[in-house]
Amino acid sequence: MNYESAPGVPSATGLPQYQPATGGPAVAVRGLWKKFGDKEAVAGIDLEIAAGSLAGLVGPNGAGKTTSLSMMTGLLRPDGGQVLVDGLDVWADPAAAKAIMGVVPAEVRLFERLSGEELLEYSGRLRGLPAGDARARAAQLLDVLDLTEDANRLVADYSTGMRKKAALGCALIHNPSMLFLDEPLEGVDPVSADVIRRLLTRFAASGSTVLFSSHVMELVEQVCDHVSIIDKGKIVASGTTDQVRGGKTLQRAFIDLVGPRARDEEVLSWLGSSSS
Repeated sequence: MNYESAPGVPSATGLPQYQPATGGPAVAVRGLWKKFGDKEAVAGIDLEIAAGSLAGLVGPNGAGKTTSLSMMTGLLRPDGGQVLVDGLDVWADPAAAKAIMGVVPAEVRLFERLSGEELLEYSGRLRGLPAGDARARAAQLLDVLDLTEDANRLVADYSTGMRKKAALGCALIHNPSMLFLDEPLEGVDPVSADVIRRLLTRFAASGSTVLFSSHVMELVEQVCDHVSIIDKGKIVASGTTDQVRGGKTLQRAFIDLVGPRARDEEVLSWLGSSSS
């Protein structure tokens, strides 16, 4: 199966734009379910992500965001349900589905003893790109990600923000139609975060699709055109960002849907007192 980009169609990243294979949703999730022991981590969720959208999956810690994304990307086998990415069944045909995905997990693991330039080139070669194409695309991505000056440094010496940007470059080098990211800005400095935000926006504007998880409502409200809220393993709201907000801030809508997590403040009546 050939997933090469259509020739002569530039994208906002400087790479050729991928042409999706179907006219349906970029991601279709049906009855996705996962249990760990007695805990139901994901409780049969249904979700659709429209092609060309920049979508956020938000929820409190432990809500099922990472588990859901891991099952959608073929990293964790579900106990039930189906995931289609660009019409390809992730678990029935994993090789074909993963070929059109880019994935940045929350816990980024990179080849520490490679330089940034070598890492991106190697990722391109692993994805089947010819050596010259892998080298050219790596150089373009390093430039866009503001890593050119550090291209010859070992990844082991990269900061958290640089590592996240390098991982994003590895996920993009084969020009996927679908990009999944789990907490892409967690622990990232403001400058690196701005670079990542701008690249994700440009990538989605070129016709590809982005789904990322976050618990930072301000970030999702700034960049996402669609948002889904997950709580206790269930999707409690999904739609355009304006629909989910309902005239409120996304933070307020989120709290109203999920509910406060604080316990009775009277229990901590001693907190803040200077008396012994």
